[in-house]
Amino acid sequence: MVAKPMPRNPTRSVSIGRVTVGDGHPIAVQSMTATKTQDVAATVALIDYLVEAGADIVRIAVDSKSDAEALAAIRGGTDAVLSVDLQENYRLAPLVAPHVDKIRYNPGHLHHLEKSKPIRDKVAAVVDAASRSDCAIRIGVNCGSVDPALAEKYPNDSIAPMVRSAVEHAEILDELGYDRFVVSLKDSDPAKVIEANRLFAEERPDVPLHLGVTEAGLPPDGVIKTRIAFEQLLSRGIGDTIRVSLTVPNDRKHEEIEAGRQILDDVAHGRFRSVPANLSHRLNIISCPSCSRVENEAFVDLAQNVKKLCKYAEEFDVTIAVMGCRVNGPGETDDADLGLWCAPTFVNLKRGEELIGAYSYADVLPKLREELDELIAARKDS
Repeated sequence: MVAKPMPRNPTRSVSIGRVTVGDGHPIAVQSMTATKTQDVAATVALIDYLVEAGADIVRIAVDSKSDAEALAAIRGGTDAVLSVDLQENYRLAPLVAPHVDKIRYNPGHLHHLEKSKPIRDKVAAVVDAASRSDCAIRIGVNCGSVDPALAEKYPNDSIAPMVRSAVEHAEILDELGYDRFVVSLKDSDPAKVIEANRLFAEERPDVPLHLGVTEAGLPPDGVIKTRIAFEQLLSRGIGDTIRVSLTVPNDRKHEEIEAGRQILDDVAHGRFRSVPANLSHRLNIISCPSCSRVENEAFVDLAQNVKKLCKYAEEFDVTIAVMGCRVNGPGETDDADLGLWCAPTFVNLKRGEELIGAYSYADVLPKLREELDELIAARKDS
């Protein structure tokens, strides 16, 4: 079958280093490093490995001034197109901007520091740093960290706060006269990813969109979840860059890029995979992609072991979230029936928003089994 040109929304073009997205340019495939950013040699090696595997853009997490300072050496060791994730500290923007091609900030995280300072002023600081260093910007909206005021305004709706946050921040950048930006709206539920991006694209068809299902989890399930969202969005002309986020060790990070390329090729050739009707009513294991924020490399093994342990419950409508760090962990396990978020030497186990306790990596699995058994028994009786 001959590939047909995919329909594309009439977005403007945004240059990210030597890569241009939007306005009909090829859809870029992105991945992310999982090494410690301050380990320059390992990070550069992984960047080059990802580029060789076909990544157009590679994202690096920066969580401290030391991470930011390491970027100069990383930049000197590779000519890859680099994006940086500022996480919770927008004030690092001036330190990182000279060494990368794109800065990603999360609107929800801007509320964590300098709480009395207007959000617009914080965004203006990021824009100023990006402008001085010829950087693009990604407004990265995530289901687990939205503006508290928007979450309060829409208490029973997780999609509206994401969309309104994305629109509001796009308008701030418009007002600041900065149009080199893209937007992402991510959730671990592919249906919510589809709806949030569809609604935003209707309101702002000019803004290029980066697509992703956050915490998609382990393959093959993580690829299936991502494929569901991407097929529905790309076939509507929505999406200018993509990332498949999988929980895999570093030597398998190429699988993210291969999966992304395969999905793009399938959509272009009209090859769509069938989706089981009850997919959203079975066991759903959410796990974040391994990245430099992971504080114990045992996280990946834990996620794999959780999947094996819970296989007996695959016919039950239960969501279990496994998060690798303190950034994603506390908030993004709240909506799961059972959640695990990993600290350096222990794992926090939660039931919804309630903390059950902190357990060693060796002891948390039996406790998870107990909690899962109780949950299943309660649902059988209801």
